[in-house]
Amino acid sequence: MELTDRQKQILRAIVDIYVSTAEPVGSKAIAALPDVSCSSATIRNEMAELTQIGLLEQPHTSAGRVPSPAGYRLYIDELMQDYRLSLDETRSLNEALELKSQEFDKMMSQVGKLVSKMTDLPAYTVATRRSEAVAKHFDLIMAGPGSIILVLMLSDDQVKNKLIKLPVSVSESDLKLLAAVLNASLTDLTAEEITGELLEKITRSAGAASPLAPLVMDFTLECLRQQHGDVHLTGQMRLLGQPEYKDAAKAQEVFETLDEELISNLPAVLPKDGPVQFLVGPENVAKELKDTSVVMMRFDIGEGMQGTIGVVGPTRMDYAKITAKLGYFAENLGKMFQKGGAATPPALTEGTEASDK
Repeated sequence: MELTDRQKQILRAIVDIYVSTAEPVGSKAIAALPDVSCSSATIRNEMAELTQIGLLEQPHTSAGRVPSPAGYRLYIDELMQDYRLSLDETRSLNEALELKSQEFDKMMSQVGKLVSKMTDLPAYTVATRRSEAVAKHFDLIMAGPGSIILVLMLSDDQVKNKLIKLPVSVSESDLKLLAAVLNASLTDLTAEEITGELLEKITRSAGAASPLAPLVMDFTLECLRQQHGDVHLTGQMRLLGQPEYKDAAKAQEVFETLDEELISNLPAVLPKDGPVQFLVGPENVAKELKDTSVVMMRFDIGEGMQGTIGVVGPTRMDYAKITAKLGYFAENLGKMFQKGGAATPPALTEGTEASDK
């Protein structure tokens, strides 16, 4: 359904107000805005329509509404206005970026701490190779009763192997069939391109050896993702400062789920296009993070490497401001790593005063 201009204005206003207050937004608050010219009654009708189509939610019996994950997604894709950093924000970011030459891994860890501090949210950093390895050839060798050896050759000439205990009885011909299916379906693909749908296709074609397909795919993904450097996750306790996590049980659920292993799997669910990426609510890889959003941005490190910085927070986060800050970090970190020294941020001007375009 295509929204009217008035519905878009109301949805944008609700997101902006809710980001600031963490309280359900009523029609009176929207009607009081200087650029809104319709009555409270009209706004209530539009809010009811936006709720019916799934862009708003009504957490209580009161008239107040909050954005749904679908509402946040539409806001990000179509309604979010650019946020321009204020002079003080830019100065603070410049001070944070005055990093001297340090050992690389320690540098990435410190970057994560700085991003967390400047956004007041948990942050993570990771380095990956820009040209990811892919699987080039699979072999399955019978190792003895009840076990086989999986041999995987990668495009960067690495050879990986794994002893697998057989969950079922298979013959040499069964293994040859599975190997043929793997070599036809699973080679020349990056980790991001290996999907659940592909696993189903391989399983359907593998005959008696089909129970081995998930084990092979898990090992393949593990090998391909080893190109990622160490994941640095910091600032998890900052979530306790957000109203959404005042509930101890809810906060504990997120803390137990949010770890380096989960962060390392994020590239598999993120699209490749564009420097900034978003995962909103249920788009996340874990159901425990259904009320959480991720914003991440990539930057070039040089020598075939790419860095990623990101933050994790409530779906109510200020996406425009977070995007602006991550963008500033990413741009200047890219310059810093490529020059091999301290970043040289753009000169501060009066044009950096905060305002919406």
